[in-house]
Amino acid sequence: MLAGKRILLIIGGGISAFKSLDLIRRLRENGAVVTPVLTKSAEEFVTPLSVAALSAQKVYRHLFDLTDEAEMGHIELSRSADLVVVAPATADLMAKMAGGLANDLASTLLLATDKRVLIAPAMNVRMWEHAATQRNIATLKGDCILFVGPNEGDMACGEYGPGRMAEPLEIVAATEAALMDGPLRGKHVLVTSGPTHEPIDPVRYIANRSSGAQGTALARALSALGATVTFITGPADVPPPLGVKVVRVQTARQMLEAVQNALPADAAVFAAAVADWRVATEAASKMKKDGSGTLPRLDFAENPDILATVSQMTQGRPALVVGFAAETDDVIAHATAKRLRKGCDWIVANDVSPATGIMGGTENAVTVISKAGAEDWPRMSKDQVAQKLSTCIARTLAG
Repeated sequence: MLAGKRILLIIGGGISAFKSLDLIRRLRENGAVVTPVLTKSAEEFVTPLSVAALSAQKVYRHLFDLTDEAEMGHIELSRSADLVVVAPATADLMAKMAGGLANDLASTLLLATDKRVLIAPAMNVRMWEHAATQRNIATLKGDCILFVGPNEGDMACGEYGPGRMAEPLEIVAATEAALMDGPLRGKHVLVTSGPTHEPIDPVRYIANRSSGAQGTALARALSALGATVTFITGPADVPPPLGVKVVRVQTARQMLEAVQNALPADAAVFAAAVADWRVATEAASKMKKDGSGTLPRLDFAENPDILATVSQMTQGRPALVVGFAAETDDVIAHATAKRLRKGCDWIVANDVSPATGIMGGTENAVTVISKAGAEDWPRMSKDQVAQKLSTCIARTLAG
């Protein structure tokens, strides 16, 4: 299963580091090439010599080793592997990952990599259950970091509970699963996200409150299932995910052009909150108040309907077109009518009234409307919505 696969193994500084020696042996037995990285604290538990002997590879230890930088810089090292495995992943390493810190070789590699990351947490039960660690876990899962373990059992410190690092064979199995082809392998999925900004003059624009969080989560979840994702985003608050093709736009017309250029696609998910109107004639310079109390006249033009344009294509239409409907009243009725009017296959409807906290928030409560009817989903995180919707897309495309 792992023949020829390149694993970058980061060994953290915990008592469970002794299991990493057996893990290296097990990975190599399955055909993997293991490149080891030792943190400074890991060297208190296992020696570079033992790691090098078992891996038959050079052991990387220091960020500012000029010889190593000449031979293989940390950027190349982070991206030359098929998978990055962190075992053990200590509370400190997980906190660095969640916070985006990069103050040693291990954390720099984890921040610089464009590959999937699998971690095997190991720590004292109280550290695992601490609110800070649980926040970090939620952040890492939201970033699509893969977890194996921890297991429950006796600790080296004498306590009992969750926090034991998964056994080497469990980590090997999780490694194989992470490297398996996903159900969307070979499929191209187009995702739009964020708001559009429609200029009034050089400093003002028409927009809405979309953060881009749901579209970003969808692109990340689809990519995790193996899809090739083209991510077309307006000026969102949330940064785009790794591992996808990113096309940045400002206006609705630019977004339509980018969508047309990205076709053909097997599926298209239109999560962007596109402005319905734009100013017909953008002012060339900043509009000024003149003290008269008279409002400037703004003539509006309707923006192109991207969802309807793609849904109603007679040639080259994606097999599945999914739209979003952000409503503040009569959500199901308005969204059902929108699906029929636009001609898309599914509409994902949600109530974005201010009281819901959904627009710009971390959670969503959606109803998926299709020809078969309406299916209400419980309120959950936007990452969970993305994962569930991506699984439905994969199932539909598979026929």
